[in-house]
Amino acid sequence: MNSHDYMKKEEQYGAHNYHPLPVVLSKGEGVYVWDVEGKRYFDYLSAYSAVNQGHCHPAIINALKLQAEKLALTSRAFYNDCLGEFEEYITGYFGYDKVLPMNTGAEGDETALKLCRRWGYDKKGIEENKAKIIVCAGNFHGRTITIISMSTDPDSYKGFGPYTPGFVVVPYNDIEALKKEIADPNVAGFLVEPIQGEAGVYVPDEGYLKAAFDLCKKNNVLFIADEVQTGLARTGKLLACEHEGVRPDILILGKALSGGMYPVSAVLADDEIMLCIKPGEHGSTYGGNPIAAKVAIAALEVIKNEKLAENAEKMGILFRKELQYLVEKHEMVELIRGKGLLNAIVIKPKKGKTAWDVCLALKENGLLAKPTHENIIRFAPPLIINETQLKESIGIIKKTLEEF
Repeated sequence: MNSHDYMKKEEQYGAHNYHPLPVVLSKGEGVYVWDVEGKRYFDYLSAYSAVNQGHCHPAIINALKLQAEKLALTSRAFYNDCLGEFEEYITGYFGYDKVLPMNTGAEGDETALKLCRRWGYDKKGIEENKAKIIVCAGNFHGRTITIISMSTDPDSYKGFGPYTPGFVVVPYNDIEALKKEIADPNVAGFLVEPIQGEAGVYVPDEGYLKAAFDLCKKNNVLFIADEVQTGLARTGKLLACEHEGVRPDILILGKALSGGMYPVSAVLADDEIMLCIKPGEHGSTYGGNPIAAKVAIAALEVIKNEKLAENAEKMGILFRKELQYLVEKHEMVELIRGKGLLNAIVIKPKKGKTAWDVCLALKENGLLAKPTHENIIRFAPPLIINETQLKESIGIIKKTLEEF
C-alpha cells in the first residue's frame, strides 16, 4: 500500500473529525519521522508537544517494555507496586503534596475543575451549585462537553449545546478584566494557559501571570495552570509559570509526561485541595496504571538528565533570531512569537495562498508543521534538537517561504 491507499482507508472507515496534512507516517526517531515511501521529515509539531523527548526515546521504550511484560493494568480497585513510586517521584519533582493521575489532558482539566469546585464548597464556603470558575477567551483545554462550554471558538462549541454552566470568560492577558470578575465571592478558581498554544502561541505580557496569581491570593481563589502543552520544558523552563515565579495551586500536566509513548496525565495540588475529593467521587480505570507510572518516571528523568529545558531556551532564542529575517524581508510573514521551542509565525495570505499552503510546501521540502486558525503556523520541534538540526530545518522554512 502507498500513502494514497492509507489515506483512502481512513477516509472510508474513520470519523471525519480531523483534517490531517496529506502525509502517512510509519517511523519516528529523535527529531525525524518517515513516511511509508521512506521520505524523511523534521517533525515540527511533536504530536502537539507530546514528544518533547523525541520520537521513540530508548529509555522510555525500555520502561514501557519491562513493565508491559510484568503487569499492565490492575485498576484502582487494588494497589500495585508502581503507582506509589510514581506518586512519590512526581510530587517531589514538582513540589506538591499529592498527585491524581489520569490519562489525557482533557481528563486532567476535568479533574482540576472538579477539585476546584469541591474546594470552593468545602473550604471557601460557596453555596452549593453556585461556584464559578474564570477562564480566558481563546482558551483550549480539550473537547469534552464541559470544556467546550468555556470555549470561545465556534469550531469547538457550535452545535454541541446545551452547555455546562458556571464559567466566566474574560479576555486573555487583561488583568483589569480579571480584577473585575474575581472579586465575586462565588469565584472558586481561575484556569489559564501560561501561553495559549492552540490559539496560535499567544504569549501574554510579562508580569501577567504573576499579577493574576496575586489577584487569586488576594481573593481566596485557586490559580489553576493548564501546562499540558506549555509544561515539561517546552518553553525553556520546566513549567511555563516558572518564567514569572508562579507556583499554581492546581497544576495540570499531560502530553510529554509520557514522551508520547502512552496516555498519561496528572493533576498536582497540596493536601488542602486534593483531599477534598474522597473515595468514590472521582477516578479512572486506567489512571495510575503500572505501565503509565513507569513510563512517566522515565519521561521525567529524560527531561531532567538531558537538560531539555535549557536546550529549549537556547534553541528557541536562536530560532526566533534566525526567523526574524522573514518578518523583515517577506511580505507573507507578519510576525514571529514564542518562548523556548513553542513558537509560531503569523501568515498574511498572498494571492489566495494561506498558512495551509505554506505547510503543504514545507512538507514537500521535508518539514512537517500544522496551521492553526487558518493564518498561524506553530513550530514546536522535539526538545532534543541540536544546533545543526535546527539550522538545517530553519533553512527549509526560509527556502519554502521564499518560494512563495
